[in-house]
Amino acid sequence: MARHGGDDEVPTLDQARRQVEHYGLEVDPQAVLVAVRLISAGARVGRAAEAHFARFGLSTGRYRLLADLEDHGGEKSPSRLADDLGVSRATVTGLLDGLEREGLITRRPSTEDGRGTVTGLTARGAQRLREMASDHFGRLEAMVSGLSVEERAVFLDLLARVVRGSTALAAD
Repeated sequence: MARHGGDDEVPTLDQARRQVEHYGLEVDPQAVLVAVRLISAGARVGRAAEAHFARFGLSTGRYRLLADLEDHGGEKSPSRLADDLGVSRATVTGLLDGLEREGLITRRPSTEDGRGTVTGLTARGAQRLREMASDHFGRLEAMVSGLSVEERAVFLDLLARVVRGSTALAAD
C-alpha cells in the first residue's frame, strides 16, 4: 500500500480492502491496515528519534548503549550489551569504537575472563547522560502527551503483544 503525502490517515481501510481483493486473499484488511500503519509509524518515530539524539551528538543506538551501561552499574561485557540491546556483536563493536573515541566509554580486559573485555561508562559519558536527561525525558513525555494514563497502560499492553507477533514478519 502506497502512502500519499503526509496524511496520517493514509493508507485507508478502503485501500487495504481493495488490495486484499485485488490479490484474492483471505486476510483481514483491518489487520493489514494496522500492521502497515504500525510499520510506517515505527519508521517515523525512528527518524524523529535520530534527529532528537543528534542534538546531543549521539544516535539512538549510542544512547541506548550508554543508558544500558548506566542502568547496570556502569560496566558490562560487549556480548551482554549486544544481547540486552537486541543487536549484533558487530553493531555493538561499532558503537563502542565511536563512544570510546569520544571518551564516553572505556574498555578493559575482563578480570573474570582474560580473553574478554568489559565496557565501562566514563565520567564524561555519565555527564552526557545527565546533561541531556531533562530535555530528553521531557520530550519523551511530550511525545505521548495525547494519551491518558489509562490509554498509555493499554498501549503498553497492546505494543507488547504486537512486538511478540512481529516475529511473523521474519519467520522462515
